[in-house]
Amino acid sequence: MTACPCGSGKPLDACCGPFIDGAPAPTAEALMRSRYTAYALGNIAYIAATHAPEAQEDFDQAGSEEMARKVKWKGLTIEATEAGGPDDETGSVTFAARFSMQGQESFHREISTFRKDDGRWVYVDGQVNPPVAQRHVEKIGRNDPCPCGSGKKYKKCCGA
Repeated sequence: MTACPCGSGKPLDACCGPFIDGAPAPTAEALMRSRYTAYALGNIAYIAATHAPEAQEDFDQAGSEEMARKVKWKGLTIEATEAGGPDDETGSVTFAARFSMQGQESFHREISTFRKDDGRWVYVDGQVNPPVAQRHVEKIGRNDPCPCGSGKKYKKCCGA
């Protein structure tokens, strides 16, 4: 059995294979995983078929087929999902896909938007390389009260 490229740990025929063969994906994430798998397998016809009608206008199938011949997909990480369950009508999936092209290692990060059309999930659009939330840490001065709540100055407590 061939492992599914999406990284689920399941065999291809028990994971993304049935969706690529025509079964409807039950969730936005399942569609996202099957689209990654289709890219990894070079099945660009499936990618085109799972675009929403308005997204098909901008899809370059020939360019995608050429890219598929040059790219080796190395792994998929689902970072977050929002809605996109079996009972939802819309959803989004944030993911990172690792790949190599012409010996250069890289990754593609995206927030993909999906919706149901006639009961089937379709890809609507995506925000490529979205900004990553930055953690804001306030600098503590030596003479400021210690944030641990001891009542001491930072320099005499946690900053010592």
